[in-house]
Amino acid sequence: MMDVKITVPGSKSITQRAIAVAALADGTSRLIGPLESEDTLLFRKALSQLGIFIEDADGSWLVHGQGGRILPAGGEIFMGNNGTGMRFLASIAALGEGRYVLTGTERMAERPIEPLLSALRAWGAGALSLRGTGCPPVAIEGRGLEGGEISLSAGLSSQYLSSLLIVAPYARKAARIRLDGPLVSRPYVDITLSVMAYFGVEAWEDAGVFSIPRGAYHAREYRVEGDASSASYFWAGAAVSGGRVTVTNIPEKALQGDAAFADILGLMGCSVEKGPEGVAVQGPKEGLSAIEIDMGSWPDVVPTLAVTAAFARGRTVIRNVAHLRIKETDRIRAVAAELVRLGADVSELPDGLVIEGGRGLHGARIRTYDDHRIAMAFAVAGLRVPGVEIEDPGCVKKSFPGFWDLWRRLGSSIAE
Repeated sequence: MMDVKITVPGSKSITQRAIAVAALADGTSRLIGPLESEDTLLFRKALSQLGIFIEDADGSWLVHGQGGRILPAGGEIFMGNNGTGMRFLASIAALGEGRYVLTGTERMAERPIEPLLSALRAWGAGALSLRGTGCPPVAIEGRGLEGGEISLSAGLSSQYLSSLLIVAPYARKAARIRLDGPLVSRPYVDITLSVMAYFGVEAWEDAGVFSIPRGAYHAREYRVEGDASSASYFWAGAAVSGGRVTVTNIPEKALQGDAAFADILGLMGCSVEKGPEGVAVQGPKEGLSAIEIDMGSWPDVVPTLAVTAAFARGRTVIRNVAHLRIKETDRIRAVAAELVRLGADVSELPDGLVIEGGRGLHGARIRTYDDHRIAMAFAVAGLRVPGVEIEDPGCVKKSFPGFWDLWRRLGSSIAE
């Protein structure tokens, strides 16, 4: 019976927020256990082009913050398909001087950013989608930010709000951000507010209005907790195999919303234990049960849940994740297509998926769409279904370069 303890890399969401805030702080911060992946290294390199010196130090990053001072960039800044980094960098560049051109992959050029650009213009920055599509590449004319009250539409991505929150303390006036409509992925905003507070700036919300005082971040030593999205694949592995997996660096009271994935597996029949040794999931001997669930707060673990649901008895319904269609790929369509390729009975909803679990599945070559989360989610199926082959397995480098080495431990444990 599988019983494995693993340690996952640091949280991508927290790493990118912490490095952004530390870059704006006055003094040198130490980030302990940051994630080193394609996305975070692209963001780190981009910040260096803006005059923020960052160095390695025994598994930590030393971020030499410049107190909100952003230098002119020498040339275009390439962000790959790092949507979080692109959106954070747009606001950081607006604090600078001169013209900044932010580019990315062709998929990045399909990912909306106009609501953020509109908000930056309302605060006095120049902010333009260069192709007129409302997507990158973008040009930012840095001249500082005015601050004051603005309206923001965050129904497509919470990253727009997080981006503005991070830079707001350096505006010329105290800032107020009024949400115009719903906010998706709220737990990621809570991460942003927590990191800001740790570095010395307390923002608050009242009835959909976020208020941020003028101020400055202060250099800190900050420990990055393990990535809960990365942990989800290993917990799901326990769920579908009937084994037990403990992720040692997810704290009992994790900052990340995606840590709730363990509790979601609990609703499907798993046993979940949380304590000083981490968060453990034990798969049920009698098999998994289907659920109906609103996943709007945890979109990044939807692919993992969908693959897990293919092994559960009954109909699983996943709703309120329409924003998954503008991620690294259209994740709703991609997950549905690849589950069907395995022989599952799946239907797309405009905002989710319906999976009829417990059907006989068979091996297949899984397309990954250059999307790290598709590759890792479908690795879960391979624990139970012979002949599952992951196309372009290297795409996991975006968030989890060492995934396959760690994943082999689960496969070896099941085989024993």
